[in-house]
Amino acid sequence: MANEQQQAPHATPKPDDGVEDSRVERPYAEPQDISEEGTRNEAEASRRLAEETREVRDKHRQAAEAIRQRQEEGREAAETARAASEEARLAAEDARHAAVDSVRATAESLKATLEQMNVVEEMRRTLREIRDSTKLESN
Repeated sequence: MANEQQQAPHATPKPDDGVEDSRVERPYAEPQDISEEGTRNEAEASRRLAEETREVRDKHRQAAEAIRQRQEEGREAAETARAASEEARLAAEDARHAAVDSVRATAESLKATLEQMNVVEEMRRTLREIRDSTKLESN
C-alpha cells in the first residue's frame, strides 16, 4: 500500500492484467501520445495540402486544355481563311485573265471594224471617182 500512496496523484492506475485499458481516462498526455497526435495532424495537413494542390493542378490543366483548344480552333480558322484567301486569289487571277482576254477580243474587234470602215471608205472614194469621171465624159 505504501507503494500505491507514493504513486503520483496524476498517474493512472493500471489494470491488474498489465494491459492498458483504453477506456481509462488519463489526466495528461504522455510525450509519445503528443508526438503521435502531432504527426497525425501534420499528415492530415499534408493530405489536405496535397488534395488542394491536386485540385489547383487539375484546374490549371483544364485551363491549359481550354487554351490549347482555343488555339487549335484559331489555327483551324486561320487555315480555313488561308484556303478561302487562296481560292479568292485564284478566282481573281482567273478574272484578270478573262478581263485581259476580253480586252484583247475588243481590240481585235475594233481593229476589224476599223479595217472594214477603211474598206467602205475606199469603196466610196472609188464610187465617187467613177461617178465624177462619168459626169465629165457626158459633158
